[in-house]
Amino acid sequence: MVRRFLPGLVIVLLSGCSSVSYYSQLASGQWQLLRAREPVSQVIADPSRPALLREHLAQSQKARTFATERLHLPDNQSYRLYADIGRPYVVWNVFATSEFSLSPENHCFPIAGCVAYRGYYSQGAARGEAALLKQRGMDVSIGGVEAYSTLGWFNDPIMNSMMSWGDERLATLIFHELAHQRFYVKDDTEFNESYANFVEQEGTRQWRAARGLAPASVSAVKQRDEFIQLVLDTRQRLEKLYAQPLSADVMRSAKAAEFERLRSDYRQLRDSRWGGDKRYDAWINQPMNNARLLPFGLYDQWVPAFAALFRQEGGEWVRFYAAVEKMGGLPVEQRKAALRQLLSADHSGLIGGKSNRRTAPPTF
Repeated sequence: MVRRFLPGLVIVLLSGCSSVSYYSQLASGQWQLLRAREPVSQVIADPSRPALLREHLAQSQKARTFATERLHLPDNQSYRLYADIGRPYVVWNVFATSEFSLSPENHCFPIAGCVAYRGYYSQGAARGEAALLKQRGMDVSIGGVEAYSTLGWFNDPIMNSMMSWGDERLATLIFHELAHQRFYVKDDTEFNESYANFVEQEGTRQWRAARGLAPASVSAVKQRDEFIQLVLDTRQRLEKLYAQPLSADVMRSAKAAEFERLRSDYRQLRDSRWGGDKRYDAWINQPMNNARLLPFGLYDQWVPAFAALFRQEGGEWVRFYAAVEKMGGLPVEQRKAALRQLLSADHSGLIGGKSNRRTAPPTF
């Protein structure tokens, strides 16, 4: 049944305002991925498969069970399947903004709604799209994605692209992607990703506690928070800059100065408070533009608000999801107002409990 109807179904799900060639590669890429799936239990039981792969998958299934039994995430075959796709990333996402804007160029699909990127199953195709966008004067960024969610339309597999990760990082991805299956709002990437990021982080904290492990390193978490804050502060300064009535040349020069300030502030923080730890050097030293900043705003903006909501609901997952669904059903402006109110109440100490402000740079 799936073999017969999948190509047409994928086109219906993904076509939207995209060109025929674009959604054809989406259909083909998704079909190839689904054909490559096999039960994780079958791989684990096969002595001819690499021992490290089998052990890694065995550990992943413990996290998968925890996700359903303790985090109340969907109980289906997603991440109980494995697929070797023969490449390091499943898709490459292309982000784009105007030269003087931090608003992404959105792409709209019937089921998923509008998202802030365009995905390609071929790196060459992604680079081709990026080149065309650059010719239009856009700021462009390409990022490899090791996993994604089909929002429950298909049973998503663990992929070979995830096998270089440690067991805990793989668990966090399972929690994140299943959160998307549990609830998803069309046309609101910031809401969706911040919500899933919170589920990932709190789920990982509980997963570590359930195994008797100490919380993640406070210093590493603080360092990550400080790095993200640097990027978010830069975004805010750029947004104020782009709102000013300046000539293109003056705006362009001020924009470059802001990116140099980001690098300078980073180096000062790295050398004065991080003991020279260079873990973010590779990211900071790449060519900088608006598009490279997009994932940080998309993934991190409302994480503290969802942490506050979780505490407000007594740390009970079922109540939390119900509250998320209620908020997701609001008109977009009311939804954002509710999130801002949660942040305000949290900062004022009106919501009890310790804040979970862990955020992680997007992996794509």
